[in-house]
Amino acid sequence: MTAALSLTVPACTTGVNPVSGNTRAMGYSWEQELQLGKQADQQIQQQFGVYESEELQRYVDRIAQDVLAVSHMRRPDTPDKFRNAEFTFRVLDSEVINAFALPGGYVYVTRGLLAHLNNEAQLAVVLGHEIAHVAARHASQQAGRQQLTQLGVLGAGVAGGLAFGGETARSIMGLGGQAAQLFSLKYSRENERESDRLGVEYAVKAGYEASEGADFFTTLKRKRDQSGQSIPSWQSTHPDPGERETSIVRLAQEWQGRVAEPANEIDQGPYYNAIARIILGKNPRQGFTEDNTFYHPDLRFSFPYPAGWQVINQPRQVAVVEPDQSAYVTFSFSQEDSPRAAATAFAGQEGLTTVDRSSTSINGLNAERLLVSGKTQQGGEVRALSYFIAYDDNVYRFTGITTSQRYNQYESEFERTMRGFDQLRDPAKLNVEPARIAIRDADTRRAFSQFVEPSRLPKEMNSEDLAILNQVELQQTIERGQPLKLPN
Repeated sequence: MTAALSLTVPACTTGVNPVSGNTRAMGYSWEQELQLGKQADQQIQQQFGVYESEELQRYVDRIAQDVLAVSHMRRPDTPDKFRNAEFTFRVLDSEVINAFALPGGYVYVTRGLLAHLNNEAQLAVVLGHEIAHVAARHASQQAGRQQLTQLGVLGAGVAGGLAFGGETARSIMGLGGQAAQLFSLKYSRENERESDRLGVEYAVKAGYEASEGADFFTTLKRKRDQSGQSIPSWQSTHPDPGERETSIVRLAQEWQGRVAEPANEIDQGPYYNAIARIILGKNPRQGFTEDNTFYHPDLRFSFPYPAGWQVINQPRQVAVVEPDQSAYVTFSFSQEDSPRAAATAFAGQEGLTTVDRSSTSINGLNAERLLVSGKTQQGGEVRALSYFIAYDDNVYRFTGITTSQRYNQYESEFERTMRGFDQLRDPAKLNVEPARIAIRDADTRRAFSQFVEPSRLPKEMNSEDLAILNQVELQQTIERGQPLKLPN
């Protein structure tokens, strides 16, 4: 569980835009942007998880620092408070194709995005785009325009106790990457176009062939066009990926004519070396579902869940949501050192009334059962059933929530899920491993489809997904010696 942010937007102030050098209305001072970014960075790390590869992190940081060095944030005529601001670049442990920035110099790329890029030049354009959001102070501009707590939304769906206010879907879905996604959606389309322009400029000035970025936007377009697919980081306020394919090439050509030295670095080889062995798709070691059961190999537990309910697996919490969103169950770590202490702390939250409480045992594990009631912001009453279970040096908390009127309808589902918690003993589940990217040179000239081994693909991926990941068509002819990203 993560703590919600509490910073509110003050009255409009004026501030310098490091890109234009102009003074304009801003929602935050630069000092507040630094504070907010630092706060939100902790939340983002908890929500996504940081990808555990120091070598890959150093590689991304090196390219990012090169791009940052030629940005408006590091130019001689930029005011010192911006030029001296430290930037932080992180690789997040998510299979989603996503990149975003937070105010004050925090930039994130997911392993899913890195897997879908084909070279350093493409990465430089993406990093340049996100650095541009920070340099142009787009978040503060938007807050200044709208006089709203735009960045407060980062923590709106994240709470340590019961989600007694707001809709179930908003409360649960907001716990994952939605914080960052909502932040991204607050940028205007013109903000996005400006970041595209600046991202290309920065990539070219760093020596890269920025037109390569167009191929990545082709990837985004193909993902968007897949049935049922969506790309959280590039939604309504972002220009159409097809439009961006064209504009990136045009902007790259313009900047190529304005720099003294040729900007033609592509660097596919070093890039492929860096992403070799990166996890492909979801990581089952961090939890997976099969036959209405959630398994967690690393933590060695499992529990059943109701058929048809949606499972949302996050680094610090698992949520299971009823199809019409009238009930949900959350599973998370407790900060207390015993089930009894955890139940007492939970029951002591303001606004909760204890209905029933008892000590119990679940599959031989010490546990505490707690039923509480509380009021919603709209005046309705909800009930929450919780179990606190001691297992393997951790105390876990289940909480099932619904309205008081519908509690009897869902009580048996809550009980079956929570009392089904057990130690994971099945070797086939305990020993599952994620698919990883292997870089292999094509041994013969043939269609890409003939290089695909479906049995090696993660279960959520198909042959077309792998073609998109390689930025080729499924039936495209691959020349002998061409490097490919294939599952190991």
